[in-house]
Amino acid sequence: MKQKDFKGLQNDIGYRFNKENLVTQALTHSSYAHEKNLKDLMDNERLEFLGDAVLELVSSEFLYQAHPEMNEGKMTKLRASLVCEQSLADCARQLKLGSYLRLGNGEDMTGGRERDSILSDALEALIGAMYLDGGFTSAKEFVLKFVLNDIEHKKLFYDSKTILQELIQNKYKKSLHYEPVSEEGPDHNKKFTVQAYMNDTPLMQGVGRTKKSAEQNAAYQSLLQFEAGNNFE
Repeated sequence: MKQKDFKGLQNDIGYRFNKENLVTQALTHSSYAHEKNLKDLMDNERLEFLGDAVLELVSSEFLYQAHPEMNEGKMTKLRASLVCEQSLADCARQLKLGSYLRLGNGEDMTGGRERDSILSDALEALIGAMYLDGGFTSAKEFVLKFVLNDIEHKKLFYDSKTILQELIQNKYKKSLHYEPVSEEGPDHNKKFTVQAYMNDTPLMQGVGRTKKSAEQNAAYQSLLQFEAGNNFE
């Protein structure tokens, strides 16, 4: 993939790199660098390290200013849910970042373009590249627009298992558990389906690439039904 192929991404994020080698490096996975015998440190791992620090600072400042009533512990928990691996991977998918990644053939063939860890690392590397290219303000604007958007929805989704458990225990005095429904696909691209239960009453099903994410999705779908007035009784 040549540098010119990243113009679509730059249009989508509303930022044009002055040094296109930075965006190229941000989207170069170590498997590609090894396969192509690139020079040491030409993959995106150093940029990921930098982007992680920028992301933590921007998200911390955002929460500090947006929630003056929130103590340190609650801010730490909320920040963790907003910038966790799955949240960043979902953000990367919205930007179709996987289609721009430079991956080794083996990694590509085993589903690397959709792997949460690779996508989240690439997003952090992109933030790091933007910081080096355009300064803190450019990186901050990107994080606020694409990562720290729709906070309430993200908070509900990533805290869904905890919120649902508290709701069922406190309001209905019942227990919550999850049971597997199906497991499909090859090892590198699994799809799990689980069913959430309130005691013996089925709630909603959820699908995910891991059992944990499937449970999270089932909890989220169940919460949406409770909010819509369905008490499953």
